Amino acid sequence: MGKLDGKVALITGGNSGIGLATAKLFVEEGAKVVITGRRQEALTQAAEEIGGNVKTILADAADISKTKEVVEQTVETYGKIDIIFLNAGIAHFMPITEITEEHFDAHFNTNVKGPFFLIKEALPHINDGGVIIGNTSIVGNKGFDGASVYSSTKAAFRSLSRVLASELKSRKIRAVSVAPGPIATPIYDKMGMPEDVMKAMGEGFAGQVPLGRFGSSEELAKSVLFLASDDSSFVNGVELAVDGGLSMV
Repeated sequence: MGKLDGKVALITGGNSGIGLATAKLFVEEGAKVVITGRRQEALTQAAEEIGGNVKTILADAADISKTKEVVEQTVETYGKIDIIFLNAGIAHFMPITEITEEHFDAHFNTNVKGPFFLIKEALPHINDGGVIIGNTSIVGNKGFDGASVYSSTKAAFRSLSRVLASELKSRKIRAVSVAPGPIATPIYDKMGMPEDVMKAMGEGFAGQVPLGRFGSSEELAKSVLFLASDDSSFVNGVELAVDGGLSMV
């Protein structure tokens, strides 16, 4: 018997990295899973990797016009929603002196605005006792050079989770966050930095982690499973750092 038997989970950005690893684990634990992503080819490949009860929906997390469609397709397919893992996000680091309005808006649209309105659209369809999980980051609590906009989006999402934990208490819907530290995912390849800069940044991050390494998407997925399952039934409104101890340094 799986920890998520009979549950329906919606995972944004489920075609790679943390989202894909979480979708795989959720299906293994008995859940019916819906994943979203921006590229149909990547979604199709992810569905083949995941197997089992999985549905794919082509949707950009920044496009709030797609939120209703995502929720409707999920409910039409599986009848309900028990778990939402708001995982999709972007991260491009640069000094504040180089930030443009386009850069700012792109991050807030994807990392905050899109997830916010997806939650709003989904709430009438989330079962009482469900759980909303946000993928934040330890950068919301620590200051890293070049991360001003990205950090701001993650701090905003963390604050939203706290509010939801209170606002949804009458329905026993939990709202929690998982805050990754350095995790080996494709997001680093999408930062737009030269390869040598990326390598140096990665080595610098790993050197700061007490465990001395990057984490894996699979390790992060296990933490998300904990938050999604009854194992964390009395955990609410918190942000769980999964960072090898980096946030305590």
